[in-house]
Amino acid sequence: MKKELNLMITPAEFPVPLIILPETDSTNNYLTQLCNEQQSAVREFTTVIAERQTAGKGQRGNSWESEDCRNITFSFVLYPTFIEARRQFILSQIVSLSIKEELDQWTEGISIKWPNDIYWNEKKICGILIENDLSGHHIGRSISGIGVNINQDVFRSNAPNPISLKQITGKDHDRYLILANIMKRVKEYYTLLQADTSNNAADIITERYVRSLFRRNGFHRYADADGEFLACLLRVEPDGRFILKDQTGKERGYLFHEVQYLLLYPKSTSFSKVSFLKLE
Repeated sequence: MKKELNLMITPAEFPVPLIILPETDSTNNYLTQLCNEQQSAVREFTTVIAERQTAGKGQRGNSWESEDCRNITFSFVLYPTFIEARRQFILSQIVSLSIKEELDQWTEGISIKWPNDIYWNEKKICGILIENDLSGHHIGRSISGIGVNINQDVFRSNAPNPISLKQITGKDHDRYLILANIMKRVKEYYTLLQADTSNNAADIITERYVRSLFRRNGFHRYADADGEFLACLLRVEPDGRFILKDQTGKERGYLFHEVQYLLLYPKSTSFSKVSFLKLE
């Protein structure tokens, strides 16, 4: 049975330009094509949301499961020409912080699993894919594709640990209100960064990001090319490099696909490797 679209916030009331699609293969694909064909007409922060997404993209070509009209699957575009390519990780921090801080309004236990998955305790509630196009040494265009599990009751894919906000709280939530608030937060962080000439804004964003990280405190299981080890988080570098300290006191630095968390799922007695995925 087809679900009706019930908007509490109309496109005219939305804080950024909004395009609502009944169906598309991928909001990232749709927005990329739109920008390529009509770049001068596509304003910064333009957001595309699909009520049904047939081929949502995750990291490294993975698909994203989302029940029709129950979650938030959307993409938005920025033109951050003031950000050097070597500092592009700040965009990932802004997006993940905006989502994390909005979900904090509805439940406890939300964190950011480096580089930019959003978790509730040990379960994944949101995935993010950011695609940056460079213009010289700066970023010419950035399209963020995001899937947030809001009102889905059951997950049928073989994804190991998905969860929705409804499964956490036991009630349905206004998807468009949450989306509007996420985009307000993105806009606030981005405008703050854009207006800053002393790098103070970037430092504030990074500090908040680090405070929000999954398994921020204590020693936890990881694995790299040399095997498993226990380590604690020391810091995250401006380029996104993840710095751990193992039990011998040795510092270990990793880029986005070089280390794995070892997660223990509730239905299993064994640890499962979940690799970090490269942020393109």
